[in-house]
Amino acid sequence: MVEREKGGPWVAALATAFYPLTHLARHEAQHAERIPRSGGAIIAMNHISHADPVFDAVFIHRQGRVPRFLAKASVMDAPIFGRMARGAGSIPVYRGTEKASDALRDAHQALREGKVIVIYPEGTITKDPQGWPKNSYPGVAKLALANDVPVIPIARWGTRDMLDLYHRKVRLFPRKTVRYLVGEPVDLSAFRGQEPSPELHRKVTDMVMAEVTRLLGELRGEQPPPTAGKDTEADGKGADG
Repeated sequence: MVEREKGGPWVAALATAFYPLTHLARHEAQHAERIPRSGGAIIAMNHISHADPVFDAVFIHRQGRVPRFLAKASVMDAPIFGRMARGAGSIPVYRGTEKASDALRDAHQALREGKVIVIYPEGTITKDPQGWPKNSYPGVAKLALANDVPVIPIARWGTRDMLDLYHRKVRLFPRKTVRYLVGEPVDLSAFRGQEPSPELHRKVTDMVMAEVTRLLGELRGEQPPPTAGKDTEADGKGADG
């Protein structure tokens, strides 16, 4: 039995709401044991559906950890869900405002306290027709290089088959399968200790997303396109992943 990290009443409330929703699909996971059972960690994932946070939160919680999401402020400011998510330790990202740096500050603190931060480096749901990762923000690199914690890449597939609000599609039947493939920690030892710069952050971000994309290709049994997960219009901006 997995020993669970204590999360408090807000985590319990979200678990009560989320676990039944995930029963709408079957679940498969490979190498879930690679998620650290204690200590700070960064989990970087692809983003394909509005259903992702629900399924991802439950998946990580099943491994005994309490996920703290870096999420867009528009989501975190929702009257009911936003309050619950904040209470559970998730962090709002006010991109393009004077509060943009607050998200990284709070994420750094959470990692120092031994928490798990979940980040979607793309910053939003991919609009790629085939569901491959899009350009990503460098927040994941800023967090990874400033904290000596493992960066765990995870690919997930199947949630878009259930819920695709961009195309106004909800398809619960026949019952779908949501699958996860957890990778080994990304080796960033060659980059640690270097002077921070937009170029360094971009290189590390692309490296992390390349591994997420590789895992997604393995999970899908397909070859990712050459540009998947790479930022072709890097600007060095963005507080979230």
